[in-house]
Amino acid sequence: MAQRRVTVESEVGLHARPAALFVEAAAKGGGEVTVAKGEGTPVSAKSILAVMGLDVRKGDEIVISADGEDAEELLGRLVEIANAG
Repeated sequence: MAQRRVTVESEVGLHARPAALFVEAAAKGGGEVTVAKGEGTPVSAKSILAVMGLDVRKGDEIVISADGEDAEELLGRLVEIANAG
């Protein structure tokens, strides 16, 4: 399972529109995709309620994990979304 640790740079964190884009991108991944806030419990990155429930804000660290053959490419896209201004 591939993993990335990211400090969120987006002004709004992963709320509303960025969260929807994050979940939409994660859902395109063929395997399991999770996200955790800091050292917290990972949740499905394919669930808008789970992602919004993390309450990720600018400056928070998240850990994104994915498996499957496209995992690295998918993680790159998810990092872009988390840091989009």
